[in-house]
Amino acid sequence: MTAFFGRAGLTDINQLKMLAGPVLILMIMAMMILPLPPFVLDLFFTFNIALSVMVLLVSMFTTKPLDFAAFPAVLLFATLLRLSLNVASTRVVLMNGHTGPGAAGNVIEAFGAFLVGGNFAVGLVVFLILIVINFMVITKGAGRIAEVGARFTLDAMPGKQMAIDADLNAGLIDEETAKTRRRETSQEADFYGSMDGASKFVRGDAIAGILIMVINLIGGLLIGMGQHGLGLGEAARTYTLLTIGDGLVAQVPALVISTAAGVTVSRVSSDEDVGQQLIGQLFTNPRVLFLCAGVLGLLGLVPGMPNMVFLFFTALLGGLGWWLTQRERTRVASAAALVPAPVATPETQEASWEDVQLIDPLGLEVGYRLIGLVDAQQSGELLRRIKGVRKKFAQEVGFLPPVVHIRDNLEFGPHAYCLALDGVEIGRGEAFPGQWLAINPGHASGTLEGRDGVDPAFGLPATWIEDSHRDQAEAQGFTVVDAATVIATHINHLLTVNAGRMLGRVETQQLLDRVKKDSPQLVDDVVPKPVALSTLTAILQNLLDEDVSIRDMRKILDVLAVHGEHSADPNELTAVIRMALGRAIVQHWFGAAEQLEVMSLDGRLEQMLTQALSNGGGMEPGLAETLMQQTEQAAARQEERGVPPVLVVQHELRPLLTRFLRRRLPRLVVLSQNEIPDDRSLRVTTLIGGS
Repeated sequence: MTAFFGRAGLTDINQLKMLAGPVLILMIMAMMILPLPPFVLDLFFTFNIALSVMVLLVSMFTTKPLDFAAFPAVLLFATLLRLSLNVASTRVVLMNGHTGPGAAGNVIEAFGAFLVGGNFAVGLVVFLILIVINFMVITKGAGRIAEVGARFTLDAMPGKQMAIDADLNAGLIDEETAKTRRRETSQEADFYGSMDGASKFVRGDAIAGILIMVINLIGGLLIGMGQHGLGLGEAARTYTLLTIGDGLVAQVPALVISTAAGVTVSRVSSDEDVGQQLIGQLFTNPRVLFLCAGVLGLLGLVPGMPNMVFLFFTALLGGLGWWLTQRERTRVASAAALVPAPVATPETQEASWEDVQLIDPLGLEVGYRLIGLVDAQQSGELLRRIKGVRKKFAQEVGFLPPVVHIRDNLEFGPHAYCLALDGVEIGRGEAFPGQWLAINPGHASGTLEGRDGVDPAFGLPATWIEDSHRDQAEAQGFTVVDAATVIATHINHLLTVNAGRMLGRVETQQLLDRVKKDSPQLVDDVVPKPVALSTLTAILQNLLDEDVSIRDMRKILDVLAVHGEHSADPNELTAVIRMALGRAIVQHWFGAAEQLEVMSLDGRLEQMLTQALSNGGGMEPGLAETLMQQTEQAAARQEERGVPPVLVVQHELRPLLTRFLRRRLPRLVVLSQNEIPDDRSLRVTTLIGGS
């Protein structure tokens, strides 16, 4: 034992925290078993009162329930502490109660005599009222809130997890943040479940308080008259005051703890504690204060009413409303003074090259209702999200996309936005700040009250809802995201789809400069000879158009170093590079699965297409339309089964079918048989073109 303490060091704060739980349990057991002198009882009763007040203050100053995640355990220990104190005080009262009101210590005597004036009838009424308030009002309400919160939190977990995954896939958060949010979601469900059970402890404590009081009264009368020879009146007065004092000194902390439980489970998560929420939401609207002052003023003029009191509060609320009004006017005037005056420009100024406005590679235009999301002075949430989107795009696709230039457009609808690439619109949508988009991923149940819409990124049915309906939507299985996330996810999708169009000669050269820092000789061996910069740009654009990441630039350059001398055709070199990247391509779509469930072409159809390709002709219109329809149906079946829509064809047919089929089926993936690694097997789930 000495070695342990010497090695661990009791001065270490972590060791002291570890000992807190066992010491408390031992203290509770000791109070139940060992007789305690009145002075020690005073110490423990005072500690119990201090603990309850501390718990209430902590619950008041937390900003969300999980900030006090230890509350269910604290509630259990506090209840056990009160019950053990009841056992210890009952022992002392019944053993020494005949000696007088101070037999069980000064704290019990003070609660039994001073607080109720020595009148045991008043004390009994006060005690019963505290029991009713604690048991019937606070504890019952807090337990119901915890029960409903636990049920809704558990029902909403799938939707919250999908929202976290959506933010992660859109690049709005990193993996570590996603893990933290998943852990918080799980902890929230555990917390409300624990609070639902812990509230039963408080209800049981209230019932136990009543039973202990009855037992103390009956036992005290029997012991006082039978063992100590006290008269009925003296025994009733002495033991009743002691019992009432014992009950009050236990029920007051119990009421405080129950109030803390109610505050914790009934609060709405925000960046403010309870006090700030109350002040900020009750006393900040001058119109409310003026109306309340008017009502009180009218009541104060009624004869027979306490006029001075009503008129005092009328003046107080009216003065507060006037002060808030003046403060708001001052703030508006100060803000107006900070707006710079327009600078006059001479109308006859000559045109210059400064008047030439070059087209932004990437431009986002927003309606006036969305300006707050992109205003840096207002800490616009969308600005941070767009930075995350660009960073994730660079990490996954393999090059840095252009900076998104943002401007407002008064010709747009107030909630509309548009993303343009090289001045050409590539996507448009609507977002409503302050509301949430509830997206139906396919398995949500029920309907929601709100504005019908669609997810602009993937076209899923959705509804714009108010914040008050958010929990309901998550419980019904909807994926709920805010306006900034909707726009950022849409931008991420548009960047991924148009990655090939964003890569030009400038970006290719920047990418080569990045690779040259680690492999200078490899870059010099490929560019500009045998592969010109323009040819390399075309190859990379082909890969991006076919959803192939270009992060593995070393392998791409290695392949070009070998095959670049024999061919300058970007399409042929793209096919060779795809075979070299086959493992990465297959892993992107199928993960680590050894058996790949894919679509394939019927042998006769494949032969017809190969013959048409070798003759230099195209497909017949009827055959082309049939192939497109059957492929579309097969891809839909694959997606319903949760399998990526991947079509595996002969190596020679892949470029032709990729260009033809992906015009109407952009999510379709066409792989060559030569791109499948040898350690992966194919399982054809759908045959296209069969009879």
